[in-house]
Amino acid sequence: MPKKLVVVCLLNFFIAALLGLALRYSFIDPIPINYRFLTHTHSHIAMLGWVYLMLYTLIVHYFIPVKKTVFNKLFWLTEIAVLGMILSFPFQGYAAVSITFSTLHILCSYYFAYLIWKYHKTDSLVTRYLLRASLLFMLLSTIGVWCLGPAVAMAGQASAFYQIAIQFFLHFQFNGWFIIAVIALFFHQLQLQDSTLFRLFFKLLIAATVLTFALPVYWFAPHVILLWINGLGVLLQLAALFMFLKLIRPLLVMVLKDQSKLIVYLYSFAVFCFILKIVLQSVSLIPEISKVIYLYHNFVIGFIHLTMLGVVTGFLFSFIIKSNLVRMNKWLYIAVCTFLFGFVLTELTLIIQGCMFYLKQGMLPNYYLLLFLFSVFLPLGIFMLLFNIITHKNHGTQITKTT
Repeated sequence: MPKKLVVVCLLNFFIAALLGLALRYSFIDPIPINYRFLTHTHSHIAMLGWVYLMLYTLIVHYFIPVKKTVFNKLFWLTEIAVLGMILSFPFQGYAAVSITFSTLHILCSYYFAYLIWKYHKTDSLVTRYLLRASLLFMLLSTIGVWCLGPAVAMAGQASAFYQIAIQFFLHFQFNGWFIIAVIALFFHQLQLQDSTLFRLFFKLLIAATVLTFALPVYWFAPHVILLWINGLGVLLQLAALFMFLKLIRPLLVMVLKDQSKLIVYLYSFAVFCFILKIVLQSVSLIPEISKVIYLYHNFVIGFIHLTMLGVVTGFLFSFIIKSNLVRMNKWLYIAVCTFLFGFVLTELTLIIQGCMFYLKQGMLPNYYLLLFLFSVFLPLGIFMLLFNIITHKNHGTQITKTT
């Protein structure tokens, strides 16, 4: 795995974490930057600069046996789009320059999907199905972005049309492209073989991903039928989770027996967060709870971070550390533990405050200060991991052959 590309991805993640830290500091002492613009910058860099580009790097590394120069050029063009968003969003939000770079990123993602579809090589139906499904969901999600302009022109930013378009993009990016792509990479690491159980898992996962979009639609266009559709999606998702655990259990023990404890812990942590994500989604079967989740922003932010930092980043860190890019020493353990410590504490703080709001108990004492202090551990952990990789001279890669 190319060291330079991984370093760039982690640098993007570090910047996104610093921006998140600034957002939380702004509640303690106002900063002279538009909060909404900074939020847009943070979310775009985390999603498109960190997760997207890290998935790009891993997919090319594992599934493109003959490395064509076009992949390297496309990576750097995509990074230029990310840098453009970093430099434009904080000062203008959604405007001509930032929209231009966002559009460039989308066009790059289309070309990436085409190239992977054309040149990927794997004898495994498991990874082929999952990889192609993740790419299709990535393409599908961008329909939401293209609908934003017409939504503003026809109904305005406060309209249900505009809000549903945003939710369409986010839902299929997170639950379609990101989650299914990391599962594809995870199953590739486990060398999972095709089976009747896998095919049933795959069908349930795809169906659940589509059907659970009914819940965010319900928030802006309430109708009882949407709750029933979401309920069916949640049940299918629970069934898919059961099969997921059944598929990985015998292989996980075998694959991890010769790995370092850190990799075992990271895989276990990511799988646990995946289970927790689906269990928490399942409570949306209760209409009252689904309304509470939407009304109290703490729960929404907590859930987004559970998906992005717990599930997706948990797996991505596992894949990075499983390579020879890192120096396995106590400082690497400290780096990962620092990041996870910050993640867990911020999640608990958000949830506790959300529950207090719901119970009409007011604010948690020193809530914003605690949230800021706990958030410091996130960029600190990323920086320590970056430092480990940059200073590690022997950066050959353990290659997992496609099967």
